[in-house]
Amino acid sequence: MPSHPIPTLNTGLTALKQGDYQTATAILEAVALETSGAIRLQAQIGLVVAYARSKDVAKAITLCTLLSQSDSPQVKQWADQSLLHLTKPHKTKVTEFAPWENENLITDSHPVNLRWSEEGNSPRLKPGGGEQGNNTKPTIHWRLAGRAKEWQPLQQLNLVPLWLLQAGTFVALFWVMRELLVLVMRLVNDILVKLPFLEPIQLFYANPTNFLLIVLFLLMGLSPWILDGLLKAFYDQRKLTKEVLNTRSQEAARVIQRYCQQRGWRQPKLKVLPLASPIAFTYGNLPRNARIVVSQGLLDQLAEDEIAAIYAHELGHITNWDFVVLSLVLLVTIPIYRQYQQFSLWGDKRSQSLGRRLMQLLASCAYGVWCLLTGTALPNSQLRVYYCDRRSSEITGNPNGLVRAILKITIGIASDIQKEEKTSYPLESLNIVSPVSYQQSICGGSIARYTTFESFLMWDCLNPYRWWLTLNNSHPLIGLRLQRLSSIARYWHIEPELNLLSSQSLIQRHQSFFLQIAPFVGIPLGFVFAVFIWLAWQLAFQLKFLNLKWIYDNWSFITGCLLIGFSIGILIRVNYFFPPIKPASAQTDERLPDLLANPTLLPIDSIGVRIVGKLIGRQGTGNCLGQDLIIQSNTSLVKLHHIPFLFQKVNPQDLIGRQVIVTGWLRRGATPWIDIQTLQTQSGKTIHSPHPIWSTVVAVACLAWGAYILLKG
Repeated sequence: MPSHPIPTLNTGLTALKQGDYQTATAILEAVALETSGAIRLQAQIGLVVAYARSKDVAKAITLCTLLSQSDSPQVKQWADQSLLHLTKPHKTKVTEFAPWENENLITDSHPVNLRWSEEGNSPRLKPGGGEQGNNTKPTIHWRLAGRAKEWQPLQQLNLVPLWLLQAGTFVALFWVMRELLVLVMRLVNDILVKLPFLEPIQLFYANPTNFLLIVLFLLMGLSPWILDGLLKAFYDQRKLTKEVLNTRSQEAARVIQRYCQQRGWRQPKLKVLPLASPIAFTYGNLPRNARIVVSQGLLDQLAEDEIAAIYAHELGHITNWDFVVLSLVLLVTIPIYRQYQQFSLWGDKRSQSLGRRLMQLLASCAYGVWCLLTGTALPNSQLRVYYCDRRSSEITGNPNGLVRAILKITIGIASDIQKEEKTSYPLESLNIVSPVSYQQSICGGSIARYTTFESFLMWDCLNPYRWWLTLNNSHPLIGLRLQRLSSIARYWHIEPELNLLSSQSLIQRHQSFFLQIAPFVGIPLGFVFAVFIWLAWQLAFQLKFLNLKWIYDNWSFITGCLLIGFSIGILIRVNYFFPPIKPASAQTDERLPDLLANPTLLPIDSIGVRIVGKLIGRQGTGNCLGQDLIIQSNTSLVKLHHIPFLFQKVNPQDLIGRQVIVTGWLRRGATPWIDIQTLQTQSGKTIHSPHPIWSTVVAVACLAWGAYILLKG
């Protein structure tokens, strides 16, 4: 924070009054980023004026939308009025600026009355009393922007990167499956060797590479029919008739028929899942063997043109041939996920502690294998969505319809999780092929009624490090997808559904980002350190100064250096990642919309929060890893991360369905979450989650292991 914030603010306001909007914008942006409270609000209000006067209406609307969620009734009222004027189809030219009559514009002791000057559409800010703004919860506003009646073709797509990624996904899936198979075969034989009267299975000593390749290619060839059986058996998949589709969306039926005729394809088989969550996906191995699946929730919750946009999106998967490898991934992972479900069910039925713990172990192993195999398709799943969003727009000429469909799917998934008070098994197991990730929907879909889409998606569009923070995500950022769709709408000269900023120069916080990725930066630095040590030892050996070369001939010291570098990175980050939380300054759930709208935040910023709400998620064995813990507050759902103590008697999943107080660190990344510090019930029962302790334990263990390898040679 600058040492003299008020003179800096006054300088920006003075430049604004003098008509120097470029200087005013630069100063006020810096003040808004580096300050908080009343001064930040004053700077943001001035920025709205500066943006509007410099004809950057999109930025003015976005910032004004953020101000409309302010806790100050007067600021909210002014922002709402300003939005009405800024979004008028034919606004009068902004020519005058009402003078700032009080430099202490927004403080607790100086309430303000903010009005919009009708003469010049400029904001007029006056101190004093004013009408109190209403406290009604904001509702979701749909602009219902139109579609193109005639549209120019977009630039032809280069599908080579997508196809290369398909090949890479197949290789990664094959390699992971091979390593897991080898591990299991060796483990079985090791056990048989140690048991009396039993001999190891000689076949398990063979190389499984060729066998596994043959199996994978056979599965790929039979994937449409095998998946038909699996989805029918596990998820009650049924045929969707054309008559039923016509009653929901005649446009969707026409789009499928017309597009397949143009391509000379047999129409894909249409299927429906009886799920309340709105999802859709495509599987098969050839266009003529393709199946397009939607859920009943999607047909119920989306409008006719939005359903057509989703079907066009799925036709894009067939056109781009990106559904073949993902169908194989789905075929391999569904049975494993089903085993996780079954072990969880058996564990919940066990009354004995030993039997329950055994089922917990098996369920955790099955879930871990499922995550590992699904993880091989993450880059593929991210890239292919961009291509299909574009295909959908080209097929329908309706990018705005797809924007609304994506947002409604997000809201629908969050509503289903809220209603069921857990993440359903089908929603998680089919996530890799769905148009929207359920992780993105947990917070983004539930907070939609308490903020605007533009505000919440600012982080997706503007954060300079957003690309690095999505590497482990199954889907790209929703804001980036909708931003590209809005660009297509503007290219076709139609009003976009959302006014998302396409570019803005935010301050790049290199030091904070370095702290964020410090453990991973430590790995290459450890390698550099290993090379330096090797050169020093070689030089000392050649000079006959120190004879240690015989110790390090096997190069194992490189592994030791990598472990040491990783551990040092964790130790550097741990204090910044888990600062002390002061109860007086901890943020509450009412502040979540504003906090999550800040486009500059990184997970390392570690905002202390104290959230009161209902704990929801899966109960029992199915949640023994804490993978489905969510706090349901008055404003949104937020994912929780918990690390238990060893032999902890009470776990968070035992408190599912109860009102709790969560104290922890809010992280704003691609998917917002809270690292739990304490979880307390109304009766006073408290569960601690020792994140900093476990981080330190991991760091010390890696450091000791690396030092042992380095010294042993």
